[in-house]
Amino acid sequence: MTDLLKYSALTLVLIGFELMYFKLAIRYQIIDRPNERSSHNSPTVRGAGIIFPFTILVWFAVEQMAPWFVLGTVLLAFISFIDDLKTVPSGLRLIMHIVAMALLFYQLSLGLLMPIWIIAILFVISVGILSAFNFMDGINGITGIYALVALATFWFIHNQQLAFTDTNLIVMLGLAVFIFLFFNFRQQAVCFAGDVGSITLAFFLCFFLLQLITTTGNFNWIVLFAVYGIDSVITILFRISRKENIFQPHRTHLFQYLSNEMNWSHQLVSVVYGGVQLLINVVFIWYVQYKPWYATILFLLFSIGLYLIIRINVIATLKDPTTLRTK
Repeated sequence: MTDLLKYSALTLVLIGFELMYFKLAIRYQIIDRPNERSSHNSPTVRGAGIIFPFTILVWFAVEQMAPWFVLGTVLLAFISFIDDLKTVPSGLRLIMHIVAMALLFYQLSLGLLMPIWIIAILFVISVGILSAFNFMDGINGITGIYALVALATFWFIHNQQLAFTDTNLIVMLGLAVFIFLFFNFRQQAVCFAGDVGSITLAFFLCFFLLQLITTTGNFNWIVLFAVYGIDSVITILFRISRKENIFQPHRTHLFQYLSNEMNWSHQLVSVVYGGVQLLINVVFIWYVQYKPWYATILFLLFSIGLYLIIRINVIATLKDPTTLRTK
């Protein structure tokens, strides 16, 4: 079977799966209803990101690779989908995140490749990435566009610089993201990814990132998630400085200010976030990665400084930013 025929068949299967899920979600009322914290204003199907773990199961059925990674995906998808249906205790969610990430680390044999202290740092960062992607999934298109940028970057590195993963997995996930975006990247979205989508997608991207790090021995590839990382960490720091409960929902990410308070369209904000990350990736791949390690630090500091300037200026234009602390 040629690649074109194979991917065409997969596309039809994924579209059929997504449409079937819409019918089930409507029938069983798996619906996201707007409230005072929302960035949307009409009931919308929730949990359509289930297409991502389904894609992994299709890939595993074909390739028979990475069973522990797939098991971690199933565990994350299960607890996240339950959380989309009803609130799951945060402690239980965290335990499942840790177990899934431990399975991923075991799959990659990181315990045999790195000192324990490096593994510990990577583990904390990786679990943090799951939460960051979940926090950032707040407007139409942002998760899908950002994921496409990451997948395109991984595909380029794998095919043009050094092989470190499975091309089929990147392409299959890319198709799933495209299909999801067809229904989500609109002024009025047909569906939302839900926790099952944002968290499992983050898990897959962590898989690629860790494969790349272990293949090259270069930890600077974390830059490929710089935009989400910077926005998430700095937003948390700002909330801590205001003595807010960082575990409570809020509307104080930069993308939320832009979309909710400055009335930028969701599509524009999503494209800007994805475009900035793409620019960072291009600069890093073509220039920064060949410089000494401190060049990456300087590059990140420059990015953080630029983000802070933009954030501070955006907040300064708001009439009363203190009213925006709760989502």
